[in-house]
Amino acid sequence: MQTATVKWVAGEEFIAKLPSGHSVSFDADRKHNAAPGPMEMLLGALGACTSVDVVMILAKKRQRLKSLEVVITGERASEPPAVWTKIEMVYRLAGALEDKAVRDAIELSQSKYCSVAAMLRKTAEITYRFEILS
Repeated sequence: MQTATVKWVAGEEFIAKLPSGHSVSFDADRKHNAAPGPMEMLLGALGACTSVDVVMILAKKRQRLKSLEVVITGERASEPPAVWTKIEMVYRLAGALEDKAVRDAIELSQSKYCSVAAMLRKTAEITYRFEILS
């Protein structure tokens, strides 16, 4: 079992010590904005989770990836709990890449490997597309 510890700093600011030993600051007050809010961190976690999968899968397929950027846009419910309800992801890749290999890598990440996507999909419709840049 893994454990995170969250300590209140002031106002709506907190510091989370994660199971890895790293500390992350949070600020739920968007006007104060001293650190990321918890819900926006989920968008970043989704992007990081799927990016790891895509990089690893493309390497196994012997694709020469030069760069990867994932742009994640989300909409939240208007009433509490204001969960993510719609998430759109755009993967922007560059390198010597085959279209099918990229499509397959992203689909494997989304349907099988990315645990963050699996959790968010319980409340959000997640759509995605990709662009191979020259």
